[in-house]
Amino acid sequence: MGERVSMSRRRSWRRWAFLLLYTALGFLSLALPLTAQEPAGRAQVLRVEGAITPIVATYIERGIQTAEAEGADLIILVLDTPGGSVDVTRRVTRRMQESRVPIVVYVAPEGAHAASAGTFVTLAAHLAAMAPGTSIGAASPIASGGEELGETAKEKAVSILEADVEGLARRRGEKAVAWARSAVREAKAATEQEALELGVIDLVATDLRDLLNKLDGRQVEVDGRWVTLETEGMVLQELEMNAVEQFLHVITDPNIAFILMTLGINGILFELSSPGGYVAGIVGGICLILGLYALGVLEANWIGLLLIAVAFLLFVLDVKAPTHGILTLGGVASFVFGSLILFQSPYYQVSRALIVGVALATAAFFAFAIAKAVRAQVRRPVTGLEGMVGRTAEARTDLDPRGSVFLMGEWWEAIAEDGPIAKGEKVVVVGHEGFRLRVRRSQGTPPPSTPSG
Repeated sequence: MGERVSMSRRRSWRRWAFLLLYTALGFLSLALPLTAQEPAGRAQVLRVEGAITPIVATYIERGIQTAEAEGADLIILVLDTPGGSVDVTRRVTRRMQESRVPIVVYVAPEGAHAASAGTFVTLAAHLAAMAPGTSIGAASPIASGGEELGETAKEKAVSILEADVEGLARRRGEKAVAWARSAVREAKAATEQEALELGVIDLVATDLRDLLNKLDGRQVEVDGRWVTLETEGMVLQELEMNAVEQFLHVITDPNIAFILMTLGINGILFELSSPGGYVAGIVGGICLILGLYALGVLEANWIGLLLIAVAFLLFVLDVKAPTHGILTLGGVASFVFGSLILFQSPYYQVSRALIVGVALATAAFFAFAIAKAVRAQVRRPVTGLEGMVGRTAEARTDLDPRGSVFLMGEWWEAIAEDGPIAKGEKVVVVGHEGFRLRVRRSQGTPPPSTPSG
C-alpha cells in the first residue's frame, strides 16, 4: 500500500515537472522571436540638390510630415545648394524648428556647398554634419531682381538676416554666432574642419553610415523634450520627390531655364513669321511660360532679361528690313551679354558653352531667315498681275493698238506698244495698266508686211 502511494506521488511530481518545463519553454519561445524581430530604428532621408525653391520647400515639408506620421526616429537632410530666396528659406527653417522628429542636415557629397540659404537651413537643424571637402557660408543678401542693392537697402537687409542667423546659431555658442553674422555681413565661408572648430556643425562624416555611427548616443532637444539618439544599425529610408516636384525642380536649373526661354522665344517668332501651323507657336508659348516661371523662381536679373529681349527684337528687325547682318551682329552681342549677367550669384550661372552654342544657333537661324528675305525681295513676283510680266501670250484679236490676248488659260484686254499686232501672233507682257496688259511683239515674230504701192 505504501509503495503505491509513493509511486503515485512520483508520477504526480513528474507531471508537474513536465508541465513547468513545457510552460517555461513556451514562454522562452515567445520571448526569443520578440527579441530577434524587434525592428531597428528608421531614418528618413531627404535629398536637396540645387536651389532652395518653393518646390524644394514643399518637398521638405512633405518629408517632415511623412516622418512624423509614420513614426520615423530621425530625418536626415542631405544638402547641396547655392541658396534661395529669403521667404522660402524662412518657410523651411520654421518647419524644421517645429518638427517632432530630430533633423540632421548633412552637407554632402564631397564638393557640395551649403551656401547662402543653405547656411540658414544647416543652422536650423537639431544636429549638423558635413562631408570632407564641403563648404558652408557666403550668405550675403542679393536683391530679388539680381541687381545691386543700394547702401541703405543693403544695410537693412543685412541687419534683418543677421538677426535671423543669430537666432539660429545661438545654441551653438558665441564663436558660431560670430561666424554666422560674418557669413551674412562679409559673405564669409568655411570648410568642414573650420565649421567644426567654430561649433557651426557637430561632426564630420564620410557617408551616411558613418554619420549614423557618430550620431549614436547624442542628445538633442526636440519639441521641448530631450531625446537620446539610438542610431546604431538604423535603417535608412529614402523619400524622393514625386513626379511633379521632380519636373518643376529640373526646370529651375539655370541651364534648363535658359534653354526653355530661348526655345520659347524662337518658337513664337517662327510662328509669327510663318503663321498657319500653330505647332511652333504652341510649343514656344509653353516653353516660354515654363522658362519665365523658372527664371522668376531663380530671381534672374531683369536687366539681363531685357538685353535678351532686345537681342531677339534686333533679329526680327533684320529679317523684316535686311541690313546685311548688322542688326544680327548687334543682337548676338546683346544676347551674350544679357545671358552672362542673367544671374548675380556665383552659384547660379548659365554654362558659358551653352550661351555660346545657343547664341550661334540662334544667329544661324536668323541668318537663314534673312537670306530668304533678301532672295524674296530680288526674285520676280510669281503671282498676280506682276507675276505675268515677261510671260508669252497669244493675240486672239488684232491689236491696233487695243485687243485681246490669251494668257494662262484666261482672256485679257491688252494694248500693243510697238505697233499693230495681228491675230495669232505671239506677244510678251511688259507691264499692265490696271487690269489691261501692255504687250510687245515676241522676238522671232516678223512684223506684218506693208503693201507696196
